Amino acid sequence: MLFKLFSKNPKNSESNSSYLTLKVREVIRETSDAVTIVFEQPEPHLEYKPGQFLTVIIEINGKEERRSYSLCTSPYLDPHPAITVKRLSGGIVSNYLNDHIFPGKKIAVMKPLGNFTNEYHSKHERSYGMIAAGSGITPIMGILKSILINEPLSTINLLYGSRSEDQIIFKENLEKLQQQYPGRLEILHQLSKPSDTWKGNSGRIQANTIQRFIENQKTPTNSESHYFLCGPNELMELAKETLLAQGLKKEYIHSESFYKEADEMEEEVESLEAAPIHKEVSVVLEGESYTFQVPPGKTILEAGLDENIDMPYSCQSGLCTACRGRLLSGEVSMVEDAGLSENEIAQGYILCCSSKPKSGEIKISIE
Repeated sequence: MLFKLFSKNPKNSESNSSYLTLKVREVIRETSDAVTIVFEQPEPHLEYKPGQFLTVIIEINGKEERRSYSLCTSPYLDPHPAITVKRLSGGIVSNYLNDHIFPGKKIAVMKPLGNFTNEYHSKHERSYGMIAAGSGITPIMGILKSILINEPLSTINLLYGSRSEDQIIFKENLEKLQQQYPGRLEILHQLSKPSDTWKGNSGRIQANTIQRFIENQKTPTNSESHYFLCGPNELMELAKETLLAQGLKKEYIHSESFYKEADEMEEEVESLEAAPIHKEVSVVLEGESYTFQVPPGKTILEAGLDENIDMPYSCQSGLCTACRGRLLSGEVSMVEDAGLSENEIAQGYILCCSSKPKSGEIKISIE
């Protein structure tokens, strides 16, 4: 298996302020199919918010691959940034990172992105509910550590679903944090396929599981309740419905989606009404302007990459916001906008990976 940094436009990538190369400091085996990759701090130090993600860019067998992985660390507590990668069946990049990364290796990344974040203040007195499953714990880990160190009056209750005892990511670290912050961090594990010796909760997380979790939370007097959700889409939708039914404010529910299956995304893209002719699009990127034609059936990002324009991207599913741009003029059809907040959409932001030209003189600014 071959590996190389930046197979496409290496000159532009290295000089582009959106990219950098990180050196691996340590590789920690969390479970049989998940590793934490700890990076050396670059100079200047990597700036990020807890809950954001890095986009890893590597070339495997002659093809450039990009994948987004959440930072599991807190800049307020951890001296070195790190991502945790769970192996996926057939996952080209996740398997590579689990099997072939070692200390001293250099990996190209896009700088941290993502809106799955929180604002911290020492005077906050909040009740945080965290619901995660599998590798959905990775951004949650950075957020909860940041809350514990920055908000001494706030409490956290975590509902964490895993397959079995040996598949609980960060098991020892979570236990240490719970011991370090008694009364402030409560953790409820839910295992779908536990061993015969497991004495905790078993079965998949269902609506009644979430209901009991809400009712049993330890909540400071007169505190605000905020929820952070990360895991399979089905679980997050169930959690949102349950929380809203309990009267929780929509703006206090935060969720993060990792990816959407490629074939599902392709079906949605093809369901859009194809433009009968090529559409001209102008993109302003890093102070330079590019104009190119977008043929029927292709997204703006796909057409731009075909022209060797070094447009930023990662998941290509409309979830990570790496390809976010601001629509200055014209109109586009956007298949997926889950990565954008309502405020960003109102300001005219689009995701180039899931947008097709619709009408008018289309001009996009990518910051």
